[in-house]
Order: sequence, then C-alpha cells, then structure tokens
Amino acid sequence: MKTRLLMLLASAIVIASTAAPSLAQVMEPIMISTDKMSYSAGDMIMISGEVRDRFTGVPATLMIVSPNGNVVEVAQMDVGQDGKFAQDVHPGGMFWATSGTYTITASYNNQEATTTFEFVNEVRDAEPVAPTMNKVSVDGGESGMFDVSYTITGGSIDGITVDGDISTLAVEINAMDDGMLTLVLPREVIDAKTNGCEGNDDDFFVMIDGAEEEFAEEKDDMLRTLTIEFVAGSEMIEVIGTCAVPEFGAIAAMILAVALVSIIAFTARSKLGIVPRY
Repeated sequence: MKTRLLMLLASAIVIASTAAPSLAQVMEPIMISTDKMSYSAGDMIMISGEVRDRFTGVPATLMIVSPNGNVVEVAQMDVGQDGKFAQDVHPGGMFWATSGTYTITASYNNQEATTTFEFVNEVRDAEPVAPTMNKVSVDGGESGMFDVSYTITGGSIDGITVDGDISTLAVEINAMDDGMLTLVLPREVIDAKTNGCEGNDDDFFVMIDGAEEEFAEEKDDMLRTLTIEFVAGSEMIEVIGTCAVPEFGAIAAMILAVALVSIIAFTARSKLGIVPRY
C-alpha cells in the first residue's frame, strides 16, 4: 500500500513539473497577433492582443514599421477588463508604398511584444504607367516663347514665369494635397553652370515658399528634368540657376541704348547752355 502511494506521489510530481513550463509560457506580460500572415492594399489588418496584468486607465500602444524603417501607423488601444485589446488597420496610401515584411510592436507598462506580417502593394508592384506630360508656354521676352513640359500630382499649376535678371523660373501652384512636380527645362530657357552660362553643369537651387528643398534631377545636352516633392498648401516653387532667358531681348536692349545716348546728349547740351559768358 505504501509503495503504491509513493508511486502515485512521484507521478504527480512529474506531471506538475512537466505542466509548469507550459503554464509559464501562456502567462507572458503582453501578447499580440494578427488574423492573417499576409495582406495587400485594400485588406483590413485585424490586430489583437492581451496583457497579463491590467492597470486601470493605462492604454496599450501600437506601432507598425515598414521594411525600410518608416513608421506607418501609431495608435493607442484601450485595454478591457479581461486584459484584451484590438485594433483594425487599413493599409494603403503613400506610407504603405513598399512591399515586404512589416513589424508590429505593442507596448504596455514598459513591456513589449512584436509580430510580423507580409504586405504586398499590388498597385505599386504593377507595371507603372507613365503620366501624361503637359506643356506651358513661357514668355522669353524678345527671345520668343519657350515650352516647358511638366507633370504634377496633388495639385495644379497656375502659371510659370522666367526672370532673366536673377536666373529664376517661378512656378505658381495650387497644392490641394502632398504631391510631386516634374519640370522638363530646356537649357535655352534656364540652366545652371559653374561660370554663368559658359562653365560646366552646376546644381540648381530650389525653394518652396522661401525654404530650400531637395530634389532629383536627370539631364542631357538639351534638357534638365527636375522632380520636386511638395506638401499640401504650397504656393510657389522657384528654380534658381545661373543662366536664364534675359528679361530684355535684342530690340529692347537697343531701345534702352538709344535712350541712354539721348539722356547723355541732353545732359551735355544742358551743361553747355549754362556756362557763364564773359
């Protein structure tokens, strides 16, 4: 009888020691998961989680990071009486442009849990369709009219002017949303050189509403193509070079020269006229 009792006690100890790790594994401080492992644009990501120790009034924080390290979603979630929380996320838009593995991090009371999912941006990964190029005629004064080609997203162009005195091409825009402007600039309209109009190629200087901005550029012997990103509400984009269509053309310059000669001649006669006679 005693031997049988000892055997039952030993079996209970073995069962308890085997079950202990499984019980500890369930009782993590915070857990998080998604309803699927892979999503595409237009899907809904259902995120759920649970905390072991709930604190009244303390929310859980959610952060989703894209494959290139950009934060694409941040949210706070109420934790229920049962310690559970949930959040639905709709992927899409410019912040979800990259396909790949996204990481979710849930934080609660200095504890964190992470999980991952795959996102495929089917629209972005498809063969891109080239946007339609628009053209606007720019007045070069006596040098004639020049066509500047452009594409714009997020807004529209109200006008383009060239100021040859300061070698600047100014673009007035109506930016309803964040967007991008691509300008195809003929070198005969505006250019940037290390020595005025004669040196090697130099960088343009781009300003949006008075603040310097970065831009991308492609160029050949005839054209320089600038791609400039802007934010909603932007009004003026200025491209500053070293050489631009002069404000005064050849005829205007001749008129100015004749006017100057006339002024000089008139001044000379006036001086002779007031010389005292003795």
